[in-house]
Amino acid sequence: MVEEQPAQGVAVAVAVAAATDMDMSEARMRKDPLRGIKVRELIAEKRRLVEVPYTATLSHTLNALVANRVVAVPVAAPPGQWIGAGGSMILESDKHSGAVRKHYIGMITMLDILAHIAGDDGAEDSFAAAAANLDSKMCVPVSSVIGHCLESLSLWTLSPNTSILDCMEVFSKGIHRALVPLEGQMENVSSGVELVESASSYQMLTQMDVLKFFKENASQLEELVSQPVGQLGAVTENVFAVTNKTPVIEAIKCMRAASLTAVPIIEASGHLDEDPKQLVLGRGRKLTGTLSATDLKGCSVALLQSWLPRSVQEFTAELGSRMGRATTPAAVSRLVDCTVDSSLGEVVEKAVNEHVHRVWVVDNNGSLYGLISLSDMIRVIRLWMLPNPFQV
Repeated sequence: MVEEQPAQGVAVAVAVAAATDMDMSEARMRKDPLRGIKVRELIAEKRRLVEVPYTATLSHTLNALVANRVVAVPVAAPPGQWIGAGGSMILESDKHSGAVRKHYIGMITMLDILAHIAGDDGAEDSFAAAAANLDSKMCVPVSSVIGHCLESLSLWTLSPNTSILDCMEVFSKGIHRALVPLEGQMENVSSGVELVESASSYQMLTQMDVLKFFKENASQLEELVSQPVGQLGAVTENVFAVTNKTPVIEAIKCMRAASLTAVPIIEASGHLDEDPKQLVLGRGRKLTGTLSATDLKGCSVALLQSWLPRSVQEFTAELGSRMGRATTPAAVSRLVDCTVDSSLGEVVEKAVNEHVHRVWVVDNNGSLYGLISLSDMIRVIRLWMLPNPFQV
């Protein structure tokens, strides 16, 4: 009997190893179909690209964003007259003759428009100046506003044949959207410093499109999406916020300076040294709402004019009321949150269903703990999908 024990131990070890290999094999089988997805499959049902000409006024551009329910559009200009954002040469050409028709010179986002509206004019009374000059600011050509925020200074493209893993690598680093050429060709010039792209048409792929795909295919990610976000390293703990007493115009200026598309709204502390015109560290503070650039896309110029000097708390309350949201603070301010114990699947579902670009993380008392951005979600999913989890 003494001599049989090692044999039994070996048998158990072999059984465990076999079970482990089977689990790993099943995991690989679930991952392999996902790894084979190409960008072209992610844009298969996307609508025609929404764009604006470089001569469009800011008011017309805002109307285009609102009408199409988007937060960013590329700006098109005649070829040969402009330098593209980041030195890019993203061209649209005739499908038959190959003649170049237009040049995409940059991207305009809602935050660019808001940053322009809230920009300083050298006047002592910024509230009065912003309100008085709003009409004139909305009449400027959109081409003059490109670059107010960092995101519009670069224009990205992805080949339709790009693998989903390579696409996710780009989006996991904070790139929110990219143009995808249809029936075109891409070539790198000048040692890869400039990207020359020519196609007969384009479509836009966004971070949200990628997450919608994974939400629809959650069954193939079951072992990942069931895990808590805190254990996956998806939570960013250092979060800047504005207080509920911060004027809207000052909040927009803060967002522009820090290149933030949204900020959490926290309760003011009441301390005399807390400046409502500055960003503050939000961790551990009571979370009451969200101010996002997308919140203002449904606002008319007249409403913007009246809301700029008001507090973000008043703004979110009135906006929620106008949009028919419930009267609770969380509903009014479209507060989408989770905890560190929430599963990744739950967080992705909230982001996609509510169409928000970040989910706030709170503790059991409703105080701000951190955030999970779309970039964070994509990064975590991509790491799980890699053949070697340590491959980065």
